[in-house]
Amino acid sequence: MRLPAFLSLLVLALQEAEAASLPMERKQREAETTAERGLPAMLPLGDYNYSEVLDLGNYEELTDYEDHQPPEGRMSSPAPPTQVSPAQSTKVPRTLSANPTTPRPATMSFPTSPEPGLPTCLVCVCLGSSVYCDDADLESIPRLPRMTTYLYARFNRISYVRAQDFEGLTKLKRIDLSGNTISSIEHDALSGLPTLQDLLLPENQLAALPVLPGGIEVLDVRLNRLQSSGIQPGAFKALGKLQFLYLADNLLDSIPGPLPLSLRTLHLQNNMITAVQADAFCTAAGEQGHTRRPLEDIRLDGNPVNLSLFPDAYFCLPRLPTGRFT
Repeated sequence: MRLPAFLSLLVLALQEAEAASLPMERKQREAETTAERGLPAMLPLGDYNYSEVLDLGNYEELTDYEDHQPPEGRMSSPAPPTQVSPAQSTKVPRTLSANPTTPRPATMSFPTSPEPGLPTCLVCVCLGSSVYCDDADLESIPRLPRMTTYLYARFNRISYVRAQDFEGLTKLKRIDLSGNTISSIEHDALSGLPTLQDLLLPENQLAALPVLPGGIEVLDVRLNRLQSSGIQPGAFKALGKLQFLYLADNLLDSIPGPLPLSLRTLHLQNNMITAVQADAFCTAAGEQGHTRRPLEDIRLDGNPVNLSLFPDAYFCLPRLPTGRFT
């Protein structure tokens, strides 16, 4: 009975030895395989005792962060990462100045004198069909849009008006060129403007008037150098819609006539008028029963004329002219 028992014990011992050797061989083979592949050997996590690595209950062994405070002036915590787009990653970083200043807004400069082909609305201000070129240091009338209805080009240095300046502007109703240095207007410069109603030319240097379109209602040529010889005979007679005629402060030596029946206001003060023609206001002496009622405002003050010497010239007027009667 002893021999079989011994054999049984021997078999059990061999089986246990073989079973113990298998994990070691398996681990060795895995380590060799990992080394051949160039991968780091994995830690046998199952053999670690986490309580020996770090005892979280023992706070005295933790690092004292008060001994490692950053120097003054530095940030105690890192700044959060900034997301940079691919488009921004290629930009060169700019160096900020020590004393940054707020940049001034860019100002847009406009040329003061339009060049040929330059759109007028880059030089002047265009609002709808109105063009404003006041005080823009212009030396000539700019090229205007076809739809221009009102033109204001006051207080510039325009000295000459050409025929092509208003060519094709069939909708133009008002031209205001006050306060320039205009000494000449080409003869036909305004004749092609069928809708023109207001022509304002005060404070210039005009000695003569061009051909005027028949639709004008207001004509202002005050403070010029206009002479009687510079007004064509019958120039105002053809203006059947003219209501306001301002010719004060010029060099006129006579009342320009004949005047249209539509006229309401005539200002001739501060000229060189010495006499009043019998037909200056009334057509003929035989029409004494006709009263020219629209013409109620006539100013002749500031002229070297004694209006009391010409009583026959006023019989058709609803009111006497303003001026010297002694």
